[in-house]
Amino acid sequence: MPVEVTWWGHATCTVEDSDVRVLTDPLFARRLAHLRRRRGAPPPPDAWRADVALVSHLHADHLHVPSLARLAPGTRLLVPRGAPRAVPGLRRLAHLRRIEMAPGDEVSVGGVRIRAVPARHDGRRLPVGPHRSPALGYVVEGAARTYFAGDTGLFEDMAKEVGPVDVALLPVGGWGPYLGEGHLDAGRAAEALARLAPRGAVPVHYGTYWPIGMDAVRPHEFHAPGDEFVRLAAERAPEVAVHRLGHGETVRLEVPR
Repeated sequence: MPVEVTWWGHATCTVEDSDVRVLTDPLFARRLAHLRRRRGAPPPPDAWRADVALVSHLHADHLHVPSLARLAPGTRLLVPRGAPRAVPGLRRLAHLRRIEMAPGDEVSVGGVRIRAVPARHDGRRLPVGPHRSPALGYVVEGAARTYFAGDTGLFEDMAKEVGPVDVALLPVGGWGPYLGEGHLDAGRAAEALARLAPRGAVPVHYGTYWPIGMDAVRPHEFHAPGDEFVRLAAERAPEVAVHRLGHGETVRLEVPR
């Protein structure tokens, strides 16, 4: 049975598996603070349609309250444990069925089971506020096992914590000219791919947003990560089929089980 992955830009994807639509880190804005969308139109209204939305961590480019507000009433929203305390705007989204998650927690939605897994990333709601929540990845298991990494750095037990997966949605860049701790660039993402050994992978979290007025500062960090990941993945994990999507493009993956 196939699974379909659509990349809308940044970390926002729709995963369709077993007649369930899973939306990751919804971000539909043309502009977010000092960032503007430089490539691809904002996701169309069809992208707002989901049975369940996953939020990996509290940073505003992953937990974007105005985007979450566009989700239909009754949509399940999985957020890191403690997120409503750290982000009061979440508490105003009364039309959503909010569920707080920590690593190891599981939720079933229709024919899929969603498991929260650890990520190595700053869990604070920056730039202000003392509250922390765990940064998470998620494994969506239906006909396939799809790993959405959110934002994460490499960590020793990644393969053990994530478990066997068929498809990996891996961040390969960022939204600025430099990546801080707790991120994957193209090379580290290729190493993660070698450790996880899925059948297929889709690079995300690159080539969408960039700081206003900084178009000429290290532009290769905006344009190059997707192609660089494809090249390095072919060297380090040649058995994995990598699908570099354009904004709004979909790949259909047949996964024998």
